[in-house]
Amino acid sequence: MTSRQSPCARFPLNTLHWSHGGHGSHVNKPPPIPAPIFRHAAPSGPWPWMDLQSDISLETEPVPRLAADQWKWRGYPQNLFGNWVADRVARSKMIENCSREPRDKCKIYYVDVLESGEFKSVKDTDAPIEVDESALNQLWEKLQVEPTGLRLRVLLVDNMKHPVLQMLGTRYNIEPCFFTSSLNWIPSRYQEEVVKKKGDHITVTLLFVRTAIWDKSAVPLHILSPAEKYLLQDLLALHMIRSSDPNGSTIISYHPSAQWNRTTAERLKHLVHKVGESVYWQKIFEQSKDPTFLFLAILWYALYAWDESLDHLYIHMNWLETNGLSTNDNNLTTELHTIQAQLLHYASLLEEFRKSVTFIRNTPSPALESAGFGEQARRETNKLMRKECDCLLAEIERLGFQLRNITDLAKATVNFVDSRRMQDLTVATVRDSAAMKQISYLTMIFLPASFVAAVFGMNVREITEDATETLWHYAAVSIAFTVATAWLVVAFQAHSPFHEGGCGFWRRLAWPVLCWMQSPWFSPDVELVIICVALQYGTSKAPFGAVDVDD
Repeated sequence: MTSRQSPCARFPLNTLHWSHGGHGSHVNKPPPIPAPIFRHAAPSGPWPWMDLQSDISLETEPVPRLAADQWKWRGYPQNLFGNWVADRVARSKMIENCSREPRDKCKIYYVDVLESGEFKSVKDTDAPIEVDESALNQLWEKLQVEPTGLRLRVLLVDNMKHPVLQMLGTRYNIEPCFFTSSLNWIPSRYQEEVVKKKGDHITVTLLFVRTAIWDKSAVPLHILSPAEKYLLQDLLALHMIRSSDPNGSTIISYHPSAQWNRTTAERLKHLVHKVGESVYWQKIFEQSKDPTFLFLAILWYALYAWDESLDHLYIHMNWLETNGLSTNDNNLTTELHTIQAQLLHYASLLEEFRKSVTFIRNTPSPALESAGFGEQARRETNKLMRKECDCLLAEIERLGFQLRNITDLAKATVNFVDSRRMQDLTVATVRDSAAMKQISYLTMIFLPASFVAAVFGMNVREITEDATETLWHYAAVSIAFTVATAWLVVAFQAHSPFHEGGCGFWRRLAWPVLCWMQSPWFSPDVELVIICVALQYGTSKAPFGAVDVDD
């Protein structure tokens, strides 16, 4: 585990690689993770990948489910799931998101668990199948061979090609939602094909965060730690067929293509083999024949990745806090805000992890009701499963507490940095205000002299004898233009206390009249007097008293 001492001495500011700075030009940048469409995550949704805005009648008619001897893998998924018509397959990008790079070879790795609970050694395990797209029938024949003497077989698929997807889906009768949720990075968990005392299918698609060593040719997706590692989202997509039939239980693990730079099937295969070397887990496999325990053990990989990621994130936050308080680097502030937003997303991913483990805990295998499990063995298996799930849930709760602490630290650091920046702005504002106050003092000294000079420079009769205008005309014109200017300024303002917001220009232009009509001094009698005065002054010959006004 990485030390939590302050890394400032070993990682100066100029060596920190920022998340999105200066690396966007790499040609091998992994594609962006698509936004998850949760309504298509599980088969419980009755309209998988259907566009509700389009005319439903335009979709291809469903194909009836064929008999077992008529299954052809090239027709998957429509040959087994008739509602998965071509339009829905295209919208789900089941074909588009498969690996299409000819240089990326599709490989299928094996991990076998014997009936005794022991793992078949690496040297005795079958070599990985390297798919030859020119000889797909040979792969189909290999998949038809039933293994013997096994409790469970794990198939880990790297760079899944579309024909391999169709073969696996047809061979193991896999609901297409497993492939679509995996290919589209949609968190999901569901149970289907439940047959009492026989078995079922369970699926868990899990997004988690792990660390990766910084590589100049790689592009960091989220947050770089000062330990020259960055955090990225990874995918754990597992589908398990639990069966009471001998050699019938299988786990299928999907792994994104090489362009994603995620956990490979070969890497996870080695980790699964390490589970068999654990004395603790070996005792569990000896106590219970339920293959679900290996499914649960694989989920511990996500927990290890989370734990390491939060440890590096804590180091990075300490580094940002130390340097953010001692410098005014804008990049540090930007990074703090980015982390604060990303932590909310990490909290949701951790919650999905918790729900997935709870799903395994609450979904016992129907094969436990078969004749292969006695009443005592069934009770012990269920008790042991709850115990192991509770242990994993306790670790997830610890990670959640650690993540909340990091979130609080990020919020406190952001608030402190922002408050200090506001303090700096306040000091600068006070400094500017002092300068403006000095200018105001200078203006106050020269203002009386300027006013006197302007008055004595006026061309009016009261000051200059041969002038043509008077001081009264000057005052009248000045007041008139001032009133007109104020009138137009208010009229051209869209929002003003003198008129309602959103009204038209002509209504705004009449704001003095409207204000007068809404004032408490306005009355119909006053309005009539104003009209009379206007008519009186508009009549050049008639005296003021010539206008009749009825009471």
